[in-house]
Amino acid sequence: MRATSPAYRHLPLAQPRVQLAHIEEVSLDHELETLLERHGLWPLRPTRISTLQINLGRLCNMTCLHCHVDAGPDRREAMSRATLERCLDVVASNDIPIVDITGGAPELHPEFRWLVAQARALGRKVIDRCNLTILEYPAYRDLPAFFAEHEVELVCSLPHYRSLLTDRQRGEGTFERSLSALRRLNEVGYGKAGSGLGLVLVANPVGAFLPPAQASLEREWKRELFRLYQVSFDSLYCMTNMPIARYLEWLLQSGNLESYLQRLAAAFNPAAAAAVMCRTTLSVGWDGRLHDCDFNQMLDLGVEPEAPHHIARFDRAALESRRIVVRRHCFGCTAGAGSSCGGTTT
Repeated sequence: MRATSPAYRHLPLAQPRVQLAHIEEVSLDHELETLLERHGLWPLRPTRISTLQINLGRLCNMTCLHCHVDAGPDRREAMSRATLERCLDVVASNDIPIVDITGGAPELHPEFRWLVAQARALGRKVIDRCNLTILEYPAYRDLPAFFAEHEVELVCSLPHYRSLLTDRQRGEGTFERSLSALRRLNEVGYGKAGSGLGLVLVANPVGAFLPPAQASLEREWKRELFRLYQVSFDSLYCMTNMPIARYLEWLLQSGNLESYLQRLAAAFNPAAAAAVMCRTTLSVGWDGRLHDCDFNQMLDLGVEPEAPHHIARFDRAALESRRIVVRRHCFGCTAGAGSSCGGTTT
């Protein structure tokens, strides 16, 4: 696939400060802090850390146009074994029930299977954020059986159940490879009632608009994917595209940045804001640094200065009392029905 990474092309936009500057230049009627304060949510603080989201790195077999990580085959950042061990120590000693593994394509990390096995041995729920196409590579074709053996919940990107829209966002041939992977996941029990093997699909809008209602879209997707391809799954998550990294580049090139940010801000929903994922999830970067969410991580926004900044200095009490760092891109999580790594929030 043609490389679309701003980092690969050495563009200024690959720098987080440049991305933030573009976002700050847009004229908005209200700032997020003002709206949060109006509804008694400022400063925004965690409720409880129930999920440790571990970003294993930015190496990926794909270069999707909407990728907020700016991941791709050219990226070589990867979490060390020592940092992974520290993450597991934190999970074990702090009763954190969910380990959420992401990337890049997390399966490309040499310690991926070890991490999954260790987290499951601790009795934790493990989520893998999979792009599906990685399962079609010869070295990873056994992963469906591995996932089933360890009862890993799979959250898989599929922009649409029609090939044209999926391939437009993720590259030519992606849809057919994704279908093949989904069929093999179905064969080992994923997406089948009573199997206990969760298969979630994630839809991002192909364009500069908010996602439609998640419940109705899920019904449509289940009906059409089974009717057209005999593929089944459990749930559909609708996620708002964040105006950062490659999606920000597209917004700028297409002249949609101002209208898109204004649309997000106008759709601010206090109920969605109260349920944002950063209140229950702590994000660990490939280098061990701590962030309020994966989106902040990609903008190099660490947790507030008073809080521990690295997984090696994890302090639950301090991190659960920290003030969450917000910027304008956070409107993406508070708009409409809300958006999170678990889909809509209201």
